[in-house]
Amino acid sequence: MNEVQYDFIVIGAGSAGCAVAARLTENGKHRVALIEAGPKDTSPWIHLPLGYGKTMWDERINWKLYTQPDPNMGGRRIYWPRGKVLGGSSAINGLIAIRGQAADYDDWARQCGEGWSYRSVLPYFKRSETFHDTRAPEYHGANGPISVNPIRQTHPLIDAFIASAEAIGIPRNDDFNGPNQEGAGYYHLTTRNGLRSSAAVGYLREARRRKNLDVLTDAQVTRIRFDGRRALGIDYERNGQSTALIARRGVILSAGAVHTPQLLMLSGVGPAEQLAEHGIPVLIDLKGVGANLQDHLQFRLIFRCNRPVSTNDQLNSLLGKARIGLQWLLKRSGPLAVGINQGGLFTAVTPGANRPDVQFHVATLSADMAGGKVHDFSGFTMSVCQLRPESTGTIRLASADPRASPVISPNYLDAELDRRMAVAAIRLARRIASTEPLRGIVDAEVLPGAEAQDDAAILDFARNNGATIFHPTSTCRMGAGDDAGAVVDPDLKVRGLEGLWIADCSVMPRIVSGNTNLPAIMIGEKLSDHLLK
Repeated sequence: MNEVQYDFIVIGAGSAGCAVAARLTENGKHRVALIEAGPKDTSPWIHLPLGYGKTMWDERINWKLYTQPDPNMGGRRIYWPRGKVLGGSSAINGLIAIRGQAADYDDWARQCGEGWSYRSVLPYFKRSETFHDTRAPEYHGANGPISVNPIRQTHPLIDAFIASAEAIGIPRNDDFNGPNQEGAGYYHLTTRNGLRSSAAVGYLREARRRKNLDVLTDAQVTRIRFDGRRALGIDYERNGQSTALIARRGVILSAGAVHTPQLLMLSGVGPAEQLAEHGIPVLIDLKGVGANLQDHLQFRLIFRCNRPVSTNDQLNSLLGKARIGLQWLLKRSGPLAVGINQGGLFTAVTPGANRPDVQFHVATLSADMAGGKVHDFSGFTMSVCQLRPESTGTIRLASADPRASPVISPNYLDAELDRRMAVAAIRLARRIASTEPLRGIVDAEVLPGAEAQDDAAILDFARNNGATIFHPTSTCRMGAGDDAGAVVDPDLKVRGLEGLWIADCSVMPRIVSGNTNLPAIMIGEKLSDHLLK
């Protein structure tokens, strides 16, 4: 087995891992290896925003995970797509650029110190971003690796949705990452010139020219090596060959909220009883590894339109598809350039709430499931989710084989609050759809359908149709020194170990109020800054 030495080894070329590797190599002083289990990001469907529907099911670039049968969700196994490619999930996501609420990070700071307050993390959000607008420069960056663009081409369905929200008292908001998240408006997207701005595109295209960065793809890490309680390096497999790499200064684990705890446990770091069950020697008993799993559960309401106004109509005809293609080729605009979900809404449905507690993703098309074949009628989708669920689940090992998918038990809708919020969010979506001007476009509610009227029927719909919106977090959460359930310290170093840090969504003390791509990048930026200092 060959051994090559680096200063730092980064496991996982996703949103955070790309940021860490790029920043650590900027000054030329550190030799860094970035290891990715998936291939290079060469698929054209990755780079086309509407290609999301293709990458959702492509096993070459997607882990295609499934949960355990969830007793709270009709016993269903729920599909969890996760990126397995340069860029990670930022290469296959819905491109929505949301940071969460300032209060999220101030809550983190109360648990983990002032360094995680909104005031402290805002500079990292700004540093990561090139915002293609002149609004609110105090909240946005102008020279960062990730390109963020407002949607400039409006759509009659989204315009009607925003106007109907305004009609019931929800204000218009043109910048959910500005001074206030509440309101309805068009999302900002991680795009540039009609193409996806993934973490790999933003951070690695320039960084890969550096002699001090090696990017290894199709290389699955099988364990972290330790010398005593110090991370020494990694073992990985590539093309059937097993190879070891040595890290002189340390290892950064950025494999995501599912695979980061799996790899820790495979390496002897995790709940002792879990490791013993699979014959893995215990290096350190950390009960929090794989615990505290949180995710946003979405409920997709589908409406049929009374006129051909949705993207379904274009995708269901050869002429429509040709027009979409020409629109993108000639102007870098149209459906191919903006992805699926264009409209958003953040508001509170809980009486007395002082900040938004639900989020809407509004798509100008409809399908039986996210990324599925569009319906043969003109339709659109309102997906609603609770922003800060109380239900928590676990990630556990299926076996000691690193190739085996971990056991995912999300435990959706376990908390009474989450069940109440599901019903309230669905009722709000119906209220907006039945308010002019959107009411004038809606012919019928396809799902949940007219038969689901009382709370019990609506909750039954939520249980039998709810699915992930792809935001798993908190499975290796950070905490202060007296927090027995924490896996990493506020500086993201793994408890009780030296030379091992985590940078991905698994470290979040609690899930953020919104999409997780930009927060993951921020975490990577923040850790790299700490390591360089």
